Amino acid sequence: MSDLSISITKFLASRGMAPDFEALTADASTREYFRINWNGEPAIACVYPEPFDADTHPYLDVTNLFLACDLPVAQILDVDGDLGVFVLEDLGDRILRDVMGSMIDNDDPRLLREAISLIARVQTATNAAYERNSIASKLKFDTEKLLWELNFFKEHYFQTYKRSELSKATDEALSQEFLELSRDLEAYATVLCHRDFHAANLMIDRNGKMRIIDHQDARIGSPAYDLVSLLLDRITTLPSPEWLADKRRYFLDVRRTLGMPKLDEVEFAYEFRLQTLQRCLKAAGTFSYQSVMRNKTHFVPFIIPMFRITARAISNLGRFPVLNEVLLAEIAASESAEPHTLK
Repeated sequence: MSDLSISITKFLASRGMAPDFEALTADASTREYFRINWNGEPAIACVYPEPFDADTHPYLDVTNLFLACDLPVAQILDVDGDLGVFVLEDLGDRILRDVMGSMIDNDDPRLLREAISLIARVQTATNAAYERNSIASKLKFDTEKLLWELNFFKEHYFQTYKRSELSKATDEALSQEFLELSRDLEAYATVLCHRDFHAANLMIDRNGKMRIIDHQDARIGSPAYDLVSLLLDRITTLPSPEWLADKRRYFLDVRRTLGMPKLDEVEFAYEFRLQTLQRCLKAAGTFSYQSVMRNKTHFVPFIIPMFRITARAISNLGRFPVLNEVLLAEIAASESAEPHTLK
């Protein structure tokens, strides 16, 4: 029995309940999830590896913010900070990624449009985040945070995953480009973002309603941040430029419908490409780390596609030549080793 299984057993005993639970598969997280019997109904126990202060925990704070803004997240049924447990409404087992299959090739645009609309709805909660003094309003994708994530990629792709080192000159030039990119993106950080908004963090509940999960890390970021994450996270086939442009236009239309400030389509495309660089490299760093340090090798097939979509964005931007050279070299090496790699 794992340490977190022991925690959920102790928690249920403290509530006078039998140790009746089912372990659920976690993704790229240190948390574990269990389905439990809660007063005769199924519920989900989210168990953290360490105790926490229940009154100030980000999950409670952001959940209350989202619920106050009519955003579809699970209700919190109980909390035990000493044991590191949240008990949540059970949303079922239908993850959007499983329901849709390939987002790019899906014949039914309804679910993707609904997901895109949710991004805009999250952004409408920006003022409420500040008014409520939510932790999400105090965290931001500023230069420091963005740069930390890019350096995380550099460390864990090259050193942890590839077990190689960049030359000193390349390393220094890449660091300068990462700093430039991070400063540019900080200027766009004006709205509330989920921060990890992809199809594995969206669920279709038992009533067929789309629901948001894993929202505790919400923070202020660019309007493009969550859209990049939704459209480009964990792809193996690159979407066409036309497909991406269509989804950007739809997102801008939804924002206008919700009364948000109008964004210029051309300027937003530029912002989207900048954010593509940072978010996709951040994802590649996470995939690299998870595959080696936690043996989650199912992330490996997504790394090179992240490089391909990033390289295409660089081509459109006409900037960041060192990053472009590094990524093209990695793509070429992958194609040489695996001639049938998906493009």
